[in-house]
Amino acid sequence: MEIRNPCVVSLTWKLADAQNRPLDELVEPVEFLYGGDDLLVKVEEALEGHESGDDLHLQLEPVDGFGEYRPELVCFEERKLFAEPVEAGMAYEGLPAGHATPDMPADTIYIVTEVYPTHVVLDGNHPLAGMALRLHIQVRGVREATEAELDARSVGDASITVLGSGPGKPGRGRLH
Repeated sequence: MEIRNPCVVSLTWKLADAQNRPLDELVEPVEFLYGGDDLLVKVEEALEGHESGDDLHLQLEPVDGFGEYRPELVCFEERKLFAEPVEAGMAYEGLPAGHATPDMPADTIYIVTEVYPTHVVLDGNHPLAGMALRLHIQVRGVREATEAELDARSVGDASITVLGSGPGKPGRGRLH
């Protein structure tokens, strides 16, 4: 079966930065809804018409992946606003109550990048924002989508969305 909108594709991949340093590898095949919210637009464009067994190599520029890095999405908040322990790498949906930066988007996932005695540095950019990416995809299977998958615009658990956009956030995937 050829990959056509809508269908479910089973993929494995290797993701690297522009210097071919490994960033992510999906070894076991995972299903994604092609034509839904599971994959980036450029990945779907590259998959169009391919079949099980095909290999694809593509380069994603930041605009086609996770966007340009936006320094305005970095902020400093008082450490006392966070429950202890607070550590680099922790993620928060939105900023804590009482935050000091009112212009920051409320519906963003913020990652703690640095922790100081009096303040915490938060970054609302996707971890892959601003990066050109090299992607080797292997198509492991193609099948028709179920009615439930079409209604959900996704296949099952959306926990693996490094190449996806996630519901309501086109082009702004989450790292699994």
